[in-house]
Amino acid sequence: MKMILTASRNFIWIYALVLLAFSARADDGHDLWLRPVNAKPVKVTGVNAKSPMMGIAKKEIEQRWLGAENATVEFRIVKDPTVKTDGFKITGNAISATSESGILYGAYELLRRQQTGDLSNVISNPSYQRRILNHWDNLNGSIERGYAGNSIFWRSGDNAFTVTEKDKQLWQEYARANASIGINGSVLNNVNASAQILGADQLKRLVAIAAVLRPYGIKTYLSINFASPIGLGKLPNADPLNPEVIKWWKEKVAEIYKLVPDFGGFLVKANSEGQPGPQDYKRTHVDGANMLADALKPYNGIVMWRAFVYNASEKDRAKQAYLEFMPFDGQFRDNVIIQVKNGPIDFQPREPFSPLFGALKKTPIMPELQVTQEYLGHSEQLVFLATMWEEMFKSDTYQEGKNSTVARVTDGSIFPQKYTAIAGVSNVGLDTNWNGHEFAQANWYAYGRMAWNDQLDSKTIADEWIKLTFAPADVNNNWKNGFLEPVKKMMLESRETAVDYSMPLGLHHIFAGSHHYGPGPWWAPAGTRKDWTPPYYHQADANGIGFDRTKNGTDAVDQYHAPLAADFNNVATTPEMYLLYFHHLSWDYKMKNGKTLWDDLCSHWDSGVKQVRQYQVVWDKVEPYVDAQRFARVQEKLRRQTRDAQFWKDACILYFQQFSKRPIPDYVERPVNNLNYYMTTDPLSMKPVQQRR
Repeated sequence: MKMILTASRNFIWIYALVLLAFSARADDGHDLWLRPVNAKPVKVTGVNAKSPMMGIAKKEIEQRWLGAENATVEFRIVKDPTVKTDGFKITGNAISATSESGILYGAYELLRRQQTGDLSNVISNPSYQRRILNHWDNLNGSIERGYAGNSIFWRSGDNAFTVTEKDKQLWQEYARANASIGINGSVLNNVNASAQILGADQLKRLVAIAAVLRPYGIKTYLSINFASPIGLGKLPNADPLNPEVIKWWKEKVAEIYKLVPDFGGFLVKANSEGQPGPQDYKRTHVDGANMLADALKPYNGIVMWRAFVYNASEKDRAKQAYLEFMPFDGQFRDNVIIQVKNGPIDFQPREPFSPLFGALKKTPIMPELQVTQEYLGHSEQLVFLATMWEEMFKSDTYQEGKNSTVARVTDGSIFPQKYTAIAGVSNVGLDTNWNGHEFAQANWYAYGRMAWNDQLDSKTIADEWIKLTFAPADVNNNWKNGFLEPVKKMMLESRETAVDYSMPLGLHHIFAGSHHYGPGPWWAPAGTRKDWTPPYYHQADANGIGFDRTKNGTDAVDQYHAPLAADFNNVATTPEMYLLYFHHLSWDYKMKNGKTLWDDLCSHWDSGVKQVRQYQVVWDKVEPYVDAQRFARVQEKLRRQTRDAQFWKDACILYFQQFSKRPIPDYVERPVNNLNYYMTTDPLSMKPVQQRR
């Protein structure tokens, strides 16, 4: 009897271990939204057997088909003026396109629709021709603003340039994920680029990466250091009008295209945050960008020239990009695109759209979005960014009258452009689940979907992603009501919640220094540039708080078209979500809800904390609908986020109360610690740190 019981117990333990091992393989997040399915037999016709891309499309259909058993899916390459390059038409089980890339994207769309329950016919064309991920990866394998492990492309050490089968497999999985959401370009290195990216060993690795990405329709790009002719070419300068410099770049570009014939082009950060550029030689952005564009033009390469520029002498950093680029509208080559961050400052949780979107009429502009959560909780916090991007896309610039939205002025709908493009700063790293947080994967997915269709709404994208990522094989109403709807609601509210507990009512850039995680409205070490410190932005004093950008202040409002300029200039017509971005107001200023500004700020900080606590309740309730492994990981992240939200609230209320001299409203939860604790505790590590005011 004892032997039987022992055997039984052993069997139970072995069975449990097998289940655990299976769970680890199945639910580690590595498959993203491309989780394995119980595919049905299907026949695929119209495949060009010599095409690797068509072979991939065929394989995806065969491995993921959920339609009628033994159905036939037909690929058709056609001439159709309604279908653009990369676009496709789905009619029943037939996918028609003018290019092989269109067939590939159409295959993924058909499969996505099967999983999400939408089987309608569709014609789908991308909003932007070039839909690019910018990797801020350094050559030593580290990632600037990366929160999910080291680079998938670069590493340090003796085998830094050895390409292994494991490398190729990872790049293939990355390429597949991108292709499945329509991304067709990758910038492989940091905008703060090393000149060595153009060295022989690095270009050999570029060749290997490009070979893996190419069958998935993904072009490779490089960020370059403008001073590369000095560092690599041993020239005395990098003056863009110097014939020797021009010759060096032409030869380097020819070398690259000989190695990678479909190379996409260069991304350039110049004369920004210490990076070299044409202004070092009293030249202009036009001189620098056009010199590179001329070298790339014979190969159909493009220059993506970043407009993220500012200097310490400008009284308002928000104005700098407009001031530097507006005078040159129409002077750039047609293969130069100005890459503009969504807001004038720097990927803040909320800021108005960059006025450059409504300024340039003769120069193509590409939006730059940040998929990695530099200012929104890194990979520790659940913040769905699609709502932020939707807000930007739908913002009306009034450039050509009403309905000149950011989407329409950048995707070629209003002004004819040879090239249209969009960029997202990647959140991809070597972590098993790629992004460091299960819900951070949703932001990669959302970026790809919005890059393909800038009219898609956040609700649709969240619905798709949840179904693809979490839906069981036997979806029923219980799952819909018990998991899909509450989790979707949480995602759609999450960005506004983050704004509430960090920087409500137009406050911006009040983060802890360096890592930008958690609050640091006091952070202003001696010798630090003022425009790198939070007090520069919040301007808090005994009289009030906020940055005066009205005509009586820095006049940043004048960079916007009517009626926005007048609306933003008038405190009564400024949307309250931008209030302190444009106005310095008394602590007793009366808000539309009847509260004073001070009381309303406290209410927002407090509400944000309570909302995150409610997300914990939501997630606890959905435990029966999700595997134990992912449930536990998200639950732990939400605990961290709740603690961090409270840190934000307590620190901001206590710090700004020094200036307001007002009591904390009765309905607001009191701070747990005193101000000195928050000022001497690092919000990322939660360890003591000496911070100077």
